[in-house]
Amino acid sequence: MRVTDMIVPLMIMFILLYGLARRVDLAEEFSAGAREGLQTAFGLIPMLVLLMTAVGMFTSSGAAEMLAALLSPVTEWLGFPKECLDLAFIRPISGSGALAAVSRLFSRVHPDSFAGRTASVLMASTETTFYTIAVYSAAQRKKPDSRIFIAAAAADLTGFILSSLTVRLLIQG
Repeated sequence: MRVTDMIVPLMIMFILLYGLARRVDLAEEFSAGAREGLQTAFGLIPMLVLLMTAVGMFTSSGAAEMLAALLSPVTEWLGFPKECLDLAFIRPISGSGALAAVSRLFSRVHPDSFAGRTASVLMASTETTFYTIAVYSAAQRKKPDSRIFIAAAAADLTGFILSSLTVRLLIQG
């Protein structure tokens, strides 16, 4: 058995022994933490339902395709594959939606193609930023500042552009 296999059990044992040494009611503290976690999760449900509904409507209505067609001259100039546009629209909002978009993309193009590799790099190097902002804001019961959305959009745009550039420079040769 390796030391790395024992890190989590040793941490749990340390926390339990530390609590016992300080005479803390561990069952009560655990219950209070679990209760708070469940209350936070329950408060997040409306925001998650809203996000899932919005993503479903965005993709099913054809709005993603219309927006992709509108932006295609700019993305062509940037060297971003048009096959990856719907992924770029969905990725900041929904991880599972982005995974479905990648799956659809791989059914149309080969994973080793430029678009397939760009989609893979994009998925690995970007985050569901708007989803994350919504979850943290709901958990804090605080309205996010508009600067957060601007910074997140800039970070996402940078990740999208650099994903195709990275594939072009480092992978495709």
